[in-house]
Amino acid sequence: MHVFRVGYVALIGCPNVGKSTLMNRILGRKLSIVTDKPQTTRNRILGVKTTAGAQVIYLDTPGVHRPRHRLNRIMVKTAMAALEDADLILHMVEPRPVVGPGDTAIVEKLAEVGTPAFLVINKIDTVAKPRLLPVIQAYKDRVAYLEVLPVSARTGDGVEHLEEEILGRLPPGDPLFPEGTVTDLPERFLVGEIVREKILRRTREEIPYAVAVKVEAMERRGDRLEVQALIYVDKESQKGILIGRGGRMLREIGTAARREIEAVLGCRAFLGLWVKVRPGWRSQLRLLGELGFQE
Repeated sequence: MHVFRVGYVALIGCPNVGKSTLMNRILGRKLSIVTDKPQTTRNRILGVKTTAGAQVIYLDTPGVHRPRHRLNRIMVKTAMAALEDADLILHMVEPRPVVGPGDTAIVEKLAEVGTPAFLVINKIDTVAKPRLLPVIQAYKDRVAYLEVLPVSARTGDGVEHLEEEILGRLPPGDPLFPEGTVTDLPERFLVGEIVREKILRRTREEIPYAVAVKVEAMERRGDRLEVQALIYVDKESQKGILIGRGGRMLREIGTAARREIEAVLGCRAFLGLWVKVRPGWRSQLRLLGELGFQE
């Protein structure tokens, strides 16, 4: 008799280790936004993969780092809380034989929750295989990982084997989400994340971390989706950079975001963007709550 398996798998690691890239590859579609900036993921992103024999619910989490603002504290708490909901944890690390403070905090949390965990060494396409041995040595005495699995989320190397190992560790059960479900995220959230990704890809220095996007209104009118979104920044100078000379930067961001929104949601879209200065927004509890961050 065939046994159907189901379970939650949490991806955790330091910023920019490749968690979102890995989940997107496993799902076969882009769900989490991806940039080369650390701390791109700010929320827990749920992705569902259902096959004939299993339903795996992946939890992509913010990178674990030393928080400087209330927003960052919420992000780290969100990441750690996901470990308590999981049936299996993927602790993702880069191929470096140094266990930094972020990974040390993760290791301590793994010991606390006692949930089965894999050590997933990502970005193996960037190093020679012999260099993986010191990485394994650095971690193996700290946590009793079920498996140590090298992968490249970017190229796909090792990902199929990782999925096979995940399925072998999940408990029997009935599907938790209807067939065809890919995420529990509302369209409004996805639209806001698409806009934020386009900002992150076009800006540098402090701006990616000083930006938040709030979708103020979203309404379907016939075959067209109309979206009004507000971009928060910390300083007037950041507002000027985002708008650009003659509004050029904001138009570029809007055009790129609109095209992806149309591709993802399968309809024509109108996107209106405004930039507003809110000094210290990353530490304002009320505004963070409006943006979907709960401490």
